[in-house]
Amino acid sequence: MKKKRVIFTDLDGTLLDHYTYKTDAAEETLAILKSQNIPVVLNSSKTQQEMLLIREQLNLTSPFIIENGAAIYIPVGYFKAQPQDTVLENGFWVKSFCQPKEYWLSLLGEHAMAYRNDFQGFSQLTDAQLAELTGLPIDKATMAKQRQFSEPLNWLGSEQSKADFINLMSSLGATILQGGRFLHVSGECDKGLAQTWLTAQYQQEAPQQQIITIALGDSNNDSAMLEEATIAIQIHSPVHEFPHLNRKHQVYQSRLDGPAGWAESLHDVLLSSLTNE
Repeated sequence: MKKKRVIFTDLDGTLLDHYTYKTDAAEETLAILKSQNIPVVLNSSKTQQEMLLIREQLNLTSPFIIENGAAIYIPVGYFKAQPQDTVLENGFWVKSFCQPKEYWLSLLGEHAMAYRNDFQGFSQLTDAQLAELTGLPIDKATMAKQRQFSEPLNWLGSEQSKADFINLMSSLGATILQGGRFLHVSGECDKGLAQTWLTAQYQQEAPQQQIITIALGDSNNDSAMLEEATIAIQIHSPVHEFPHLNRKHQVYQSRLDGPAGWAESLHDVLLSSLTNE
């Protein structure tokens, strides 16, 4: 059976350098993947506006997944038919998985007042404050604040306070994910669920092909994506441990950090084998 590979990748700390947000070390590999007609699906905590800009800069035309799996954006015409349960929005077929940001802000306001000194939400920060916190230029910090489905928190409290907060919000129906920098409050969605749904669309498009998914990530909010993929690649981070995984088969770890590790791993795991087929 012919194989079709699809790459699902995190951005911050994975395809983007943790400190500089640059992709230089991965650009040659991206060009090779494009020449091999292997889709690269961005699967990130970033907003739609951030993803559109990065997608344009990297010359990608594939679907992308925003805000830790909250919604998938598929370019109109990418598949032969519009997938079920999607809506048309500005040239994309959009599949959403959870309630809007306003719902989570309301929950935080009503139930998390005891922790109000333990975190700063993106909604509380000015564009300038977020730019200083993240090292992003002011225009990109503005885009980072345009959340549709989630509220990232800059945690200031203790680890015990964080654990208590997570338990509280989880009891109220929220899903709390720890990213490379921020704690993300959202609904019952994650990168793995979105990846699985989109993989099913690729399979439906090409029923005679075997879909091989390769996921790359560096943080615990990537764990669900890595668990669900055919091949999981954990990218080394300069600031934290590899994301936790329960699976043991087809798991690889990069030696290098960020985009350099991204390129290194895909050459070792994927591109070297393509030449032998």
